[in-house]
Amino acid sequence: MQYKDILYDVKDRVATITINRPDKLNAFTQNTIYEWEDALTKASNDKKVGVIVFTGTGNRAFSAGGDVNWEKEGGSKTEDYKTAHMLIACPKVVIARVNGWCIGGGNHLAYFCDITIASEHSRFGQNGPRVGSPAGGYMVAHLANIVGHKRAREMWMLCRRYSAQEMLNWGLVNAVVPEANLDEEVRKWCDEVLSLSPTVLKCIKNSFKYIMDDTMKKDMFENLNEVAPNYFDTGEQEEGASAFLQKRKPNFEPYR
Repeated sequence: MQYKDILYDVKDRVATITINRPDKLNAFTQNTIYEWEDALTKASNDKKVGVIVFTGTGNRAFSAGGDVNWEKEGGSKTEDYKTAHMLIACPKVVIARVNGWCIGGGNHLAYFCDITIASEHSRFGQNGPRVGSPAGGYMVAHLANIVGHKRAREMWMLCRRYSAQEMLNWGLVNAVVPEANLDEEVRKWCDEVLSLSPTVLKCIKNSFKYIMDDTMKKDMFENLNEVAPNYFDTGEQEEGASAFLQKRKPNFEPYR
């Protein structure tokens, strides 16, 4: 596959998948998802790769989530997102290198990685209810496994923004360092992983997968069809996306 939205590199047994849409704060479309899933499969199967790093181009954003223009045009209606399952099933340790905004789909991409390392200026949070972007199933529920139900519900239901230090305190982030030290810190963690038994690490990852089986039973669309089967026909999603792009407060009153 020829990549347009991502960069892929392997060096010293570390595969790095970089979302390369800096003009959009590394927000993604379906094409971006297809590309990083292809790269993730490639890295998972490459015997020369021992650790996988996910990141975004530049220092403004890891990823701002789904591209709102793409969602407004109906992209999320047919979204095909296998990434969370792939990260869970991946036999290798996956590290999220977060430098800047880590919002919405970018945030749950990072928290599905095994380890998250962030620069001090990074900011985290969810965006779905704010812009009418549907979210549900295991992508939402898994956060409770990481930070507990109260914190997970706060993050998803209020769409607040949180500092890297707050997320370190919550347990969503493993380490926070100055931006100048981010690459050095990520490499240090990669080297520690590479010094360990790869087979035992595979067993450990598979063991963690067992406790996630219940939350993985339903994906976003199964959950959405159960709660609101005609959601995309109501106009609620279009209102959320339009308000975001027009920088105004959305009017969700007709949909309550």
